[in-house]
Amino acid sequence: MMNVVYNSDNYYVVEYPAEHAYELVDKRSARGTFFQGDVAEKFMQSMKGALAEEASAEHIDEFLGSFDILLNMPVVYH
Repeated sequence: MMNVVYNSDNYYVVEYPAEHAYELVDKRSARGTFFQGDVAEKFMQSMKGALAEEASAEHIDEFLGSFDILLNMPVVYH
């Protein structure tokens, strides 16, 4: 089971509750990363903080852009 947490023209964030994990994908580069456990919790806390500051797609995309260095897995469709 998965839940789409955020979806914009540039990024999407998916939650995998059973794995206590989140996936972040940059749609433009077709690259992503997977956060699990404590790192996933910190990521979501940071994302909630960014949403509390300003909930616009531009602001959240800017926040998610700070993780671009970690997006090292190519997105592959099955």
